[in-house]
Amino acid sequence: MTTNPTLADLTTKATAARNTPTYGHDALITCDRLVRIFTTDGIEVQALQGLDLLVREGELMALVGASGSGKSTLMNILAGLDTPTAGAARVAGHDLLTMTAKDRLAYRRKTVGFVWQQTSRNLLPYLTAAQNITLPMQLSATRTPRKAKSERALELLELLDIADCHDRRPHQMSGGQQQRVAIAVALANAPAVLLADEPTGELDSQTAEQIFAAFRTANEQLGTTIVIVTHDQAVADEVRRTVAIRDGRTSTEVLRRSEVDATTGHETVVAREYAMLDRAGRLQLPAEYTEALNMRDRVALELEPDHIGIWPDDSDHN
Repeated sequence: MTTNPTLADLTTKATAARNTPTYGHDALITCDRLVRIFTTDGIEVQALQGLDLLVREGELMALVGASGSGKSTLMNILAGLDTPTAGAARVAGHDLLTMTAKDRLAYRRKTVGFVWQQTSRNLLPYLTAAQNITLPMQLSATRTPRKAKSERALELLELLDIADCHDRRPHQMSGGQQQRVAIAVALANAPAVLLADEPTGELDSQTAEQIFAAFRTANEQLGTTIVIVTHDQAVADEVRRTVAIRDGRTSTEVLRRSEVDATTGHETVVAREYAMLDRAGRLQLPAEYTEALNMRDRVALELEPDHIGIWPDDSDHN
């Protein structure tokens, strides 16, 4: 008989994962030239236009972008709620383009957890917090004794600092408590990936900090790979890696690292922005950069020994 791993098992796995650098072909999430086309009233709309993305196991990252950029479409594909039109997408060994309906259902129940923006969408109103958490375990094909389910629910509630909500129904909890219970529900079956679509969108800044702390706890203690879509810059600034999506493609990444001053011992976070280069050699320059230099239509290029120079087009002045 198979049971869900304990929190102690997952914590040990999380520590090992953080000490084992993996990326590229070892990435837990791989999107390669991903395309999603919707047809509405005979009009085709390309929500994703050749998007590339790699997420390594154990990573906590944020996806940002304007409305209509393709963020939610990507999340729905990764969650198994939608199917790509073309390209390749794999999550924890699952090919998202070739899965059958039965495979997709099992994938949603076991491999990925999902937290919606609307707190009311995450929990059944007539169940207590503990009952909401045990429900995914009951729906899973894995046979778990009732006592083990109850113990896991309590462990998750304690991990996320909401054990006092054990017997409360959603209307008896604050919005922040509801979202932390929703995170526990998403973690119930020990998924490889936790996806969250604007999880702090309906919350004030102080409560949003508590929700992000819950995600960080799940990431650090359980080793769960977490991808958060957010418009909240404060949340985006808290993760080591933020990927921006524009016009259906990954456009830029911001990577953050900690540096300690050898003299004072003071720790600071240094952020650096990178443009993403696709297989065709295309990249999207940040709009604020091109607007500042009045770059449009075409730009001048010059190959240097260690870099490529890009300047506004001055051909009309020659």
